[in-house]
Amino acid sequence: MTAQLIDGNALAKQVRAEVAAQVATLTAAGRQPGLAVLLVGDNPASQVYVKHKVTDCESVGMRSVLERHPATMTEAELLARIDALNNDPSIQGILVQLPLPKHIDDHKVIEAISPAKDVDGFHIASAGALMVGEVGFKACTPYGCMKMLESIGMKNLRGKHAVVIGRSNIVGKPMAMMLLHANATVTVCHSGTADLAYHTRQADIVVAAVGKRNVLTADMVKSGAVVIDVGMNRNDEGKLCGDVDFDGVKAVAGYITPVPGGVGPMTRAMLLVNTLEAAQRTTL
Repeated sequence: MTAQLIDGNALAKQVRAEVAAQVATLTAAGRQPGLAVLLVGDNPASQVYVKHKVTDCESVGMRSVLERHPATMTEAELLARIDALNNDPSIQGILVQLPLPKHIDDHKVIEAISPAKDVDGFHIASAGALMVGEVGFKACTPYGCMKMLESIGMKNLRGKHAVVIGRSNIVGKPMAMMLLHANATVTVCHSGTADLAYHTRQADIVVAAVGKRNVLTADMVKSGAVVIDVGMNRNDEGKLCGDVDFDGVKAVAGYITPVPGGVGPMTRAMLLVNTLEAAQRTTL
């Protein structure tokens, strides 16, 4: 068996086209959605990420505001900027690029963003809404993973066993909740799990999200399973790779996401979806 690729680039292009059509309608009515992206410091990877996000906004007709601040910016100054953006009616979404300099408390910054503009889906109000199944913004990476599953006909997961490797607040935990809401039976594995392979071999769906190369190998995957690779690492040659041993696992799995070109583009696409939704909510 050779797994079918779930093409994140192609799916993200489709999502952007759908978003662009709705953005055009709002803009024609004088309500163009706006996203503010705040970058503090000069982390090279962060600079690339925010550049992509701004480009994505422009590609769908959204207004983008990129604020670059020095690494010496104080926590109080950043919180003040967030407060100003919370009260700016032309901005519907606020994103603070992580990681932040060590002298700034990530949690305090995230919680300072208005839940109505939390398009990253990281605020505790968003996490709580997801937990109880109420309306809120979904964390973009797991949201993108769910869209990828839907693209292969796996929207209702009743009877499916999903294993999530990782328990972060950004991916692992919200991923588990979204899978539960789709009626899957979910197992969450992590660094404290004994015999990881025992769990993954039983899974119809495996989501690997720990940031560790080859955490999932071919002998750990059930034949025909769907494998979603959220990891972003570099191999010995310096090339991007995920958490999954792609070459090995693709010979066993039914579907698999590549790295790059898989979950990454969908994460950015769902940021646009959340920003559009934020704008639509403010116009109701």
